[in-house]
Amino acid sequence: MYIALLAAALLVGTLLAVQASVNLQLNRAVGTPYGASTLQLTVAAVLLAVLAAATGSLGALQGLSDVTWWHLLGGLASPLYITSGILLIPRLGALTTVGLWVTGQMLASLVLDLGGLIGVKQVPVNLLIVLGAALVLVGISVIVRSINQTAKVGPGTAVASDTRPALSTQLGWLVLGVVAGGVLPVQGAVNALLRHELGAPLTVATISFVVAVIAIALVLGVLVAAKKTPKPKFGTLREMPWWGWLGGACAATYVTVTFLLIPEIGAATTVAFTVAGQQLASVVIDQYGLFRLPRRPLTGARIAGVALLLIGSVLVQVAK
Repeated sequence: MYIALLAAALLVGTLLAVQASVNLQLNRAVGTPYGASTLQLTVAAVLLAVLAAATGSLGALQGLSDVTWWHLLGGLASPLYITSGILLIPRLGALTTVGLWVTGQMLASLVLDLGGLIGVKQVPVNLLIVLGAALVLVGISVIVRSINQTAKVGPGTAVASDTRPALSTQLGWLVLGVVAGGVLPVQGAVNALLRHELGAPLTVATISFVVAVIAIALVLGVLVAAKKTPKPKFGTLREMPWWGWLGGACAATYVTVTFLLIPEIGAATTVAFTVAGQQLASVVIDQYGLFRLPRRPLTGARIAGVALLLIGSVLVQVAK
């Protein structure tokens, strides 16, 4: 049974990499990353609401008036995370983008654990934590430095070549990736506080995604009004491949399964295996140019970077 739970953690980790990759199809169909994020988050919110209703969990909403107001804001992290994937993967590739997210997750979780912040139990610093964090930083540095300047494009890919500027000019994109990953542990900590108050994981997940939809819809409206992004084009959605809709299902599944896994196998084990799943899926996506993405073949340097990042992540989680 325990092995099956570990396999489930690994599998839902792969869904995060798949989610980010298939969301690019929504972006191409809708014509704006903010519109694509709004659609994806709406799909996830609807799926979770249906699941919560089917299991009788929505009754927990009666307790909303008694919760601390900022415990409802965990969903604000999702728009940043999802939109960053749409923006970063075409520029950096799935492996590098996920690597940046993992780095942000590890660093933010360390800040929460070592500081005992947002209801997280304080953990004393030790040698394994320091070593793990150092390996994570070295691993992502190796991955970033190994990005090919010219991507090999797979069949059916609309992009003919990779014309992105040198990595030295992409500091902003790299920072975005780390920050987008870093908000996920903060979201988890805030949602854990809300779960403690409401006692219904599916209801908490639904609230989180509803808040996310409201937030990204407001951002979309402001940007469209300011003419900073085009109006979404929903008429072209029928031309999108069916798997372009999988992002919302992946997000809903990830949130639901991780909520269920943490009490069974522990937060540290869940994080370690989901991180491993993210990295393995991103390697395959880049290697074979899946989901109509440019191919970025796996090199020795990239293998070494992934290995260091995974070892560092596991050490950090084991040391807590």
